[in-house]
Amino acid sequence: MLSYDIVDVFAETPFAGNQLAVVHAAADLPDADLLAIAREFGFSETTFPTPVDEGRYRTRIFTPGGEIPFAGHPTLGTAWVLRERGLLVGEEVVQECGAGDIGVRFEDPYVELAAVPRDRVGPLDDETVNAVLAALGLGAADRDGDAWLAGTGLTFAHVPVTDEAVTRARIATTMPTLPETGDPVGGIDVYALGAGNEVHARVFVPDLAVPEDAATGSSAAGLGIALQARGLLGDGDSYAISQGLEMGRSSRLLGRIDGDRIRVAGQVHHIARGEIREL
Repeated sequence: MLSYDIVDVFAETPFAGNQLAVVHAAADLPDADLLAIAREFGFSETTFPTPVDEGRYRTRIFTPGGEIPFAGHPTLGTAWVLRERGLLVGEEVVQECGAGDIGVRFEDPYVELAAVPRDRVGPLDDETVNAVLAALGLGAADRDGDAWLAGTGLTFAHVPVTDEAVTRARIATTMPTLPETGDPVGGIDVYALGAGNEVHARVFVPDLAVPEDAATGSSAAGLGIALQARGLLGDGDSYAISQGLEMGRSSRLLGRIDGDRIRVAGQVHHIARGEIREL
């Protein structure tokens, strides 16, 4: 039997935010077994970590559709769980994943990741943006600025629209054709930027078997890059994202531009602990 923890990440209260299963002592199992376990939980991501020492761990991250190199809520949730179990010590640790080393910092009640920008492609041409909007049941009149591809290990199409259009967007069933990027494209981030850099966002990940995500740290990091590219954020500026509202899983993600890094923070709440059988 394999032990596991379930946590809610980017949640201001328990039973909100994005669910994560952290399965222990399983990272060396065959990929097919890891995918089967991830599908059994059915969350947007499941992680399989291996502590390296008191300040470093490595992890593999699976969606129900397969393995991905990086994701934000699994990074924060996995680090939090390992620290709660006494397997990590200190206020700052490092996660090794497919996207390289990701710094994680604990500052109660928040956990914060620091990621290096890797993709910044744009502004996207009108034809591409219109195809993305059409995939969401939206049109050119809903658009509210330049769209960019941006990410820190997993890249998203960040498309600004009106606040009403964010709510009205439908779940995309397929990803439209996008320009090539260095990292895999995770999905579509459709967002509205309001006063005080408050963001209302929805994230759709059809190619990874996640129709809509409740809280997406990797997209939040990429959004910081996109807003900086649009000239709307500078070094030291912060932004806050409300996501998951339309799913009934209210989430809060806090982003900040910090020199050559994007920082994304949120709260983590423990929900359950148990055992799952091996295949």
